[in-house]
Amino acid sequence: MSLPRIAVTMGDPAGIGPEICLRLLADPAAVRVCTPIVFGDAGVMRRVAEKLSLPLAAKIMSPAEWRAEGGAAAGPILVDLRCIAVEDFVPGRVSARCGAAAFRYVMAGIDAGLANEVDAIATAPLNKEALHAAGHRYPGHTEIFAERMHAERACMMLTSEELTCSFVTVHVGYGEVPGLLSVRRIRDVLELTAAAMLRLRGRAPRLAVCGLNPHAGEHGLFGLGEEERFIVPAIDEVRRQGFEVDGPLPPDTAFLATRRRQTDAYVCMYHDQGHIPLKALAFDSAINTTLGLPVIRTSVDHGTAFDIAWQGRASANSLLEAVKLAVKLSSRER
Repeated sequence: MSLPRIAVTMGDPAGIGPEICLRLLADPAAVRVCTPIVFGDAGVMRRVAEKLSLPLAAKIMSPAEWRAEGGAAAGPILVDLRCIAVEDFVPGRVSARCGAAAFRYVMAGIDAGLANEVDAIATAPLNKEALHAAGHRYPGHTEIFAERMHAERACMMLTSEELTCSFVTVHVGYGEVPGLLSVRRIRDVLELTAAAMLRLRGRAPRLAVCGLNPHAGEHGLFGLGEEERFIVPAIDEVRRQGFEVDGPLPPDTAFLATRRRQTDAYVCMYHDQGHIPLKALAFDSAINTTLGLPVIRTSVDHGTAFDIAWQGRASANSLLEAVKLAVKLSSRER
């Protein structure tokens, strides 16, 4: 059987995306398990390769060549979208041009996925400020994919050997979180998480749900009854489907080692509730994936790292792990 074809979007050209893509293309651990297909700019990749003395270990193809013969090409591929020239930006600086280019790489990857030209998509990091400067007012990748793929429901999940968390809300201010909670939204995230973990674990998962308020509201003493109005009813609905769900748990003790050993995945109400323990426990190994899409999508769990961009200091480990997860999930759907 042929290797799965994994689209990799290059990310912001001014960040570490080009470097980690170069490292991925030359990594035997990656090319043993998949055919990586980077959607980006050959000119940028060549300049970074020259500057850092890295190989550009891919066949370079234009979009037309990719559409005509990409399916028959062997080995790693770089689809040269020619979105930006190296003279158009400064590495390590926010640029609207880079934001526009990064958005086009993502769109190309999504289109390839929707056309069944690739089996899954892994994304290198965007810079949200650059994305917004280019006129694309998305909070991040998750929202771009959900809209472009017309997902009826979707959520972010971060996973690692140490901890897995899904999120009811993500890139919103804390004052907005209570107003975004509903029984349906929490139930959707629980159901998506349960389905994903069943595929990953091969058995019925054990889920835990964090409360919104300190002490999980302590029976209405803290907050506005969000636990009783939204979280408990959602848990009850999913339990009736036969899933093992614990909670709502006080967030400050939910991630203790004893609890983690009993839990396959947590459902968190807001961004930092899950990101803080994840990055404390698995900063270099966690992987971001979007649940609920018609095409598998995974991503690195780090930003564009402008402070070390184009300096040869970036690790491609998170991207490699994202590709491995994309292979694992796509292989179970093939």
